Amino acid sequence: MPLLSFEAMSSTKPHKVFCIGFMKTGTTTLNRALSVLGYRVSHNSWKWLKLIVKNDWSSVRQKMDVWDAVEDNPIPLIYKELDQFYPGSKFILTVRDSEKWYNSVSYHIGDMLSPMHEWLFGKGKGLPKNDKTHTLNVFNTHRKKVEDHFKDRPEDLLIIDVTKIESWDALCAFLNEPVPSTSFPHANRTTYDTDKNAGFQRRSKYLKKRFLNPLKIWWYKQNHYIPSPNQRLEQL
Repeated sequence: MPLLSFEAMSSTKPHKVFCIGFMKTGTTTLNRALSVLGYRVSHNSWKWLKLIVKNDWSSVRQKMDVWDAVEDNPIPLIYKELDQFYPGSKFILTVRDSEKWYNSVSYHIGDMLSPMHEWLFGKGKGLPKNDKTHTLNVFNTHRKKVEDHFKDRPEDLLIIDVTKIESWDALCAFLNEPVPSTSFPHANRTTYDTDKNAGFQRRSKYLKKRFLNPLKIWWYKQNHYIPSPNQRLEQL
């Protein structure tokens, strides 16, 4: 008897979970925590950006249907659509001190332009280190808009700072899951004194992006898929 493919497996979870916090707010930690709780968590949602900017929601949903939980860019900015497409879902907004977040995301992105970050922050604003005020404005406005969207449905939104918690209690209570016997799985605590592109494979990947990303950004801009900075703030 042939084994079922991963895609063919049916979920045992009663609802989908969408992680809608920005990168560098503990999303990797949340991914690991949900995995420990038995959720099948997406690991390639960044590949869906082209479908999202084209408003090809049928294809996006097809890809999402494979997973119990979905996280990472571009998921945080489509929470309204996800709420409409998947009624009864649970949303988790990971948050962090804004200054610490800015330092972390600036280091993470550095001087590497990408279509994702141009779309996330707005045309010409894909490098956080070049405009702290705008970057923080996007970050803080996103949180406020999420809170406003769910203000009458507190049972559907968990706001959590995973950098400050050491127990499973809040997450498990929100998802109605039993508390695991293992410790809460913190991950990716940033150190700023290391070269994040060190090593042959990382350096090769970095150089490839340096060449290809400007071409990709040009394509996105030619097709008017990247909003202006003001449009980004309005659309959050």
